[in-house]
Amino acid sequence: MSMRPNRSRIGRPTSSNRSDKHDDAKSEHLDEGARRLTWAIAAVSSRLQDLNQFWAETLGVSGPQWMILMAVDHFKTASGAPVREIATKLEVDPSFVASQSKLLEKAGFLDRSTSKEDSRVVLLSLTALAQTKILVLENRRSTLNQFVYEDLSPRELDDFVSKLTSLSKRLEKASLRLELEA
Repeated sequence: MSMRPNRSRIGRPTSSNRSDKHDDAKSEHLDEGARRLTWAIAAVSSRLQDLNQFWAETLGVSGPQWMILMAVDHFKTASGAPVREIATKLEVDPSFVASQSKLLEKAGFLDRSTSKEDSRVVLLSLTALAQTKILVLENRRSTLNQFVYEDLSPRELDDFVSKLTSLSKRLEKASLRLELEA
């Protein structure tokens, strides 16, 4: 029996070792990409909050109140948008939207009414004052949007939004998964 090493194997990784190293490199690349994406999204979120705060101050409301007005505007219906739907859109508790909507009603920006189908449901709609003030801002917002999103075609923007929405859903599932593991 020879004690010579098999030279064909010395210094050469087996196929499973090559695969493991490839998987490790792929995993490291994915982790680094995820970190870069996390920081990029955090930066975008911060800038969007700055812009929303500017619009809110221009209108004379708080940042969260501005977002409520924008969500109500987004769900334009003849009867109004349910508080629960606005809360879901903003990912906040319905009681927060309810309390803030009362302040916005006092300020003349929102009308609150009870649903004819279900008296437990409060519907929110923009007042004529709010619609007018938002319309005045719309030209400035539109010009700014053209500047910000000029590198994206409408289709690319739709695709990007779709991917971010999908990512948001997966992140929500990941959060739930972590909660279950804790």
